Amino acid sequence: MTIAYISHPDCLLHDMGDGHPEQPARLRAIHARLEQSGLLARLQQHAAPLATDAQLRLAHPESYLRRLQASSPATGSYPLDADTRMNPHSLAAARRAAGAAVLGVDLLLGGEASAAFCAVRPPGHHAERQRAMGFCLFSSIAIAALYALEHRGLQRVAIVDFDVHHGNGTEDVVAGDERILFCSTFQHPLYPYSGTGPAAPNVINLPLPAGCDGAQFRAVVREQCLPRLRAFAPELVLVSAGFDAHRADPLAGMALVAEDFSWVTAQLAEQAALSAGGRVLSSLEGGYDLAALAESAQAHLEALLAADRSP
Repeated sequence: MTIAYISHPDCLLHDMGDGHPEQPARLRAIHARLEQSGLLARLQQHAAPLATDAQLRLAHPESYLRRLQASSPATGSYPLDADTRMNPHSLAAARRAAGAAVLGVDLLLGGEASAAFCAVRPPGHHAERQRAMGFCLFSSIAIAALYALEHRGLQRVAIVDFDVHHGNGTEDVVAGDERILFCSTFQHPLYPYSGTGPAAPNVINLPLPAGCDGAQFRAVVREQCLPRLRAFAPELVLVSAGFDAHRADPLAGMALVAEDFSWVTAQLAEQAALSAGGRVLSSLEGGYDLAALAESAQAHLEALLAADRSP
């Protein structure tokens, strides 16, 4: 079996302006690192399709889709909030990001790949049902989970979000859906300043302090996330892969390194081997220091490849 690498040139055309941290160079840095290391040649490359309206409506109402369409500018850019802008290509890029996650589900459940990584942007885990925010337009990983449940016959799907920011959008979409177990590790206090109040039974929020290092992160994952995953026994493991908890990242204050992302990926792949036929699908979220992002993405993919070779 192989690891699918899903991306599309449209994701490079979404641009929120000079100096914005969520920039096209993020994908270029990952691609260059994977190509230079020889890792890219070992991956099964796929072009991300455009998510259909029906797929987007799994997580977002029609009124929201119409509002985004109306906000898409013919030229220049349009602000959705203080951090999030659309240019003429943003809507297509966001549809590709969601479509990549849906394609990944199809590849995994169709037996064409054992794991998949969606190298896409804009990210998605801050996008709520009816609100774009935090650089995000569509809740891509939640769409993938609901697609697997509604259209591919699965009963239980887990989402693990190890971005430095709380996955408030994913939580907004999946909270209360007992078919989905959602676990989010994140620095607190930090944008979007959520995830510390009462949560639905299917939500595990794990706030971590600024300065949190790999030992602290691993202990929390090992003690609070992995036991719940084992008990839930997901048939598919989805990952919101944010690499902005890296110690070099300019937007946060945690102190992880690439080896920590490799470790958590290996743990999730181990759970997937136990209950999900090894199926892991991850989608890029944050990570804004280009060198740290590229190194961390490589470590993440190498861990998936190592798990794929395991007996």
